[in-house]
Amino acid sequence: MKKAKEIQKEFSPDFICVSSDFADVGVLGNKLGRTQILYGESSLCELVREPEVEIVITAIVGSVGLRPTIAAITAGKRLGIANKETLVTSGPLIQSLIAKHNTKVVPVDSEHNALFQLLESLNPNSVEKIILTASGGAFRDLPVEQLSSVTKEQALHHPTWNMGPKITIDSNGMINKGLEVIEAHFLFNVPYDKIGVVIHPQSIAHGIVELKDGASFLYASYPDMIFPIAHSLFHPEPVPKVLRSYPAKDWGKLEFREPDFKRYPGLGLAFEAGKVGGTAPCIFNAANEAAVELFLKDEIRFIEIPDYIRKTLDEIKIEFPLSLEEYEEADRIARETVRNLKARKVVSAC
Repeated sequence: MKKAKEIQKEFSPDFICVSSDFADVGVLGNKLGRTQILYGESSLCELVREPEVEIVITAIVGSVGLRPTIAAITAGKRLGIANKETLVTSGPLIQSLIAKHNTKVVPVDSEHNALFQLLESLNPNSVEKIILTASGGAFRDLPVEQLSSVTKEQALHHPTWNMGPKITIDSNGMINKGLEVIEAHFLFNVPYDKIGVVIHPQSIAHGIVELKDGASFLYASYPDMIFPIAHSLFHPEPVPKVLRSYPAKDWGKLEFREPDFKRYPGLGLAFEAGKVGGTAPCIFNAANEAAVELFLKDEIRFIEIPDYIRKTLDEIKIEFPLSLEEYEEADRIARETVRNLKARKVVSAC
């Protein structure tokens, strides 16, 4: 609620929509200055359909962003997609809706936006592989045996980006990068064996495209989300010169290395779930969200999050649904399975 008041004071928007969890609090009421306050998913869906809305930036964290994103697509809005879970949970459905409604989609995540700009300028027949870069998170150099004692306070710190708690936890375990791999598969129609991940601690190169002739192109910029956000808003027009220059002479040493899947088991699970397809990515995402919630409540350890995901994937039959409701049911079952695993004390990481 504090954040809603800060946004209203700084930007004075026509509308602010907050979670329905706050509907009965009575703190904001229905008006805040000139701003009308709306509550819940249905109100948000109605808001994005408004005729005067031209661009919708979906920056909601988690699968809660799914229905508002679909509302924007079916209403014919230009979509800046920053909610990776939408494509992860129901990629085939979203792809078909985007094609049906001829929706213009520009990714806002820094890595996907970098790849989008590179691929847009290249002959698609020349592309061999796309590479997502990753900082490696706060524990990239921590001895693996010490991961079992990582605290919540440590896991809520990220060396490069200032983000919310859930995405920070995801990033430090590179589960976020796993979600981005699945997102890239659906965004760019690239098979999983043509998608790679490299650890790049400096966070200067945000995306790399390898060509069939052996050459590579990389997109580099100062690590600031203003770059992909501005590009998604102005595309296809060039962005005005309001962004911070970062000449190559100032980059210093750039490091790139393969991720250690023993250190980041969640990343490997994401590749596996993506290759299986169907509801597997949806289950992966929902199990992760539920496990992170348990971790933030101090009910499980950081190192146990991937184990809950793995067990949940093992326990649920993978389906190949056609409807949104079927994907949502898979999401519900996965979350319930995580809670049951916790109650049964099935998961115990060493």
